[in-house]
Amino acid sequence: MSIHLELFERVLAEEGISLGEKDYYERYLGMDDKGCFGAAFAEHGIELSAHRLAELIQRKARYYRESIKTKIRPFPGVKQLVPLLATHYPLAIASGALRSEIEMIIERIGLNHYFQAIVSAEDTSRGKPNPEIFVKALALLNQNCSDAERIHPSQCLVIEDSKEGIIGAHRAGIKCMAVTNSHPAEQLAEADAVISSLEEVDLAFLEKLVP
Repeated sequence: MSIHLELFERVLAEEGISLGEKDYYERYLGMDDKGCFGAAFAEHGIELSAHRLAELIQRKARYYRESIKTKIRPFPGVKQLVPLLATHYPLAIASGALRSEIEMIIERIGLNHYFQAIVSAEDTSRGKPNPEIFVKALALLNQNCSDAERIHPSQCLVIEDSKEGIIGAHRAGIKCMAVTNSHPAEQLAEADAVISSLEEVDLAFLEKLVP
């Protein structure tokens, strides 16, 4: 998120719009690029055409590709937990980032083989807190399943670090575990569980949360 904040600030500054860290984490975190740029322009009373929006998204994506060559930092516990979970459960990524960004990151940190489905910004028309992204991720996990093998929302868990993501997960009928990467615990209290790091999570913890 720190990289996304830095690049939103950079692109918006090039357009004469100021975005501070406090505003980003309070109002924009959880939005995809389209939502963030749209909200920033609307708040400043500036019209934003579809063509200009597409150019802003592509410009930020270009900066992002350059940035993660040196700045990518997985959160503690991620590289240990994902392979463990993948041996027991099907995993999906549901992110407001661009697909190229998602694929680049998971390949660079060596986790690209563990996810059976990816839903990115290009795959949805509405960002979080709308549940569309989670509904589509579950549909992809179920696409080759028989009726008896289908995974139901009540059997799933979303891992999030934004208030919008928690709301979206619950609207999809899915429990949510929130990590305090971006917000303090009190701001994530609507989640079914709140943790400070994925290093705290093991299979027994998850099985208690989603029996």
